[in-house]
Amino acid sequence: MTKRIAAKHKIDRRLGVNLWGQAKSPINNRNYAPGQHGSNRKKPTDYGAQLLAKQKLKGYYGNLTEKQFRGVYQRASRMKGDTSHNIIGLLERRLDAVVYRMKFAPTVFAARQLINHCHVMVNGSTVNISSYVVKEGDEIELKTKSKTNTIVLGAAQSAERDIPTYMEVDLKLLKGKFANIPKLEDIPYPVVMEPNIVVEFYSR
Repeated sequence: MTKRIAAKHKIDRRLGVNLWGQAKSPINNRNYAPGQHGSNRKKPTDYGAQLLAKQKLKGYYGNLTEKQFRGVYQRASRMKGDTSHNIIGLLERRLDAVVYRMKFAPTVFAARQLINHCHVMVNGSTVNISSYVVKEGDEIELKTKSKTNTIVLGAAQSAERDIPTYMEVDLKLLKGKFANIPKLEDIPYPVVMEPNIVVEFYSR
């Protein structure tokens, strides 16, 4: 288990939000940052607000490394259209995010582990790269043996999350299709995300 996975609840407390909307998040009971001075939150500066927006978005998708997240921004900035919309589109097309959205895993961290251990197929072929970018119309399915995994079944049956409209999923077969690239308002974030401020952060 990596430090990033083990510290996912600390991410909630550090950012001061229930980032994944989970009932077990410590922020529900301790609404302050970890550490001796965690309860003394101050109003952030403009830079602090930009940094927080970036950290929330980066943390939500499995706490990507700074190099990975900057790479997403750079790719989005080279694409046509609004850079903030492109960032969201690229993040939602990551295979680990798609597996999580389809409720094949309880967290994006667990989705990443499923992929790394070769449990996930895209269009019938095994893909073990979490950052693999899914295209519109791609079909995602778990391997037959993986469909009996208790963690997978628990995630599929959970009422804690709904499957977004840009996914077409059969939870009985544990198979789905990435129908279309979503807009910000289509994505069921439990907290407010501000990709436009993330663009400002990297454009400084």
